[in-house]
Amino acid sequence: MFEQIKNTLQVSSATLLQDAVGAASLVVMLVVALHMPGLV
Repeated sequence: MFEQIKNTLQVSSATLLQDAVGAASLVVMLVVALHMPGLV
């Protein structure tokens, strides 16, 4: 099982970074959207 996880991380390391950036941007958009009513 750990061998499969290790192989998966090695093969898809480039897309993992892209996924992390996408998830972070979604969190930022959510936080901004939740604070918008207080700004207006």
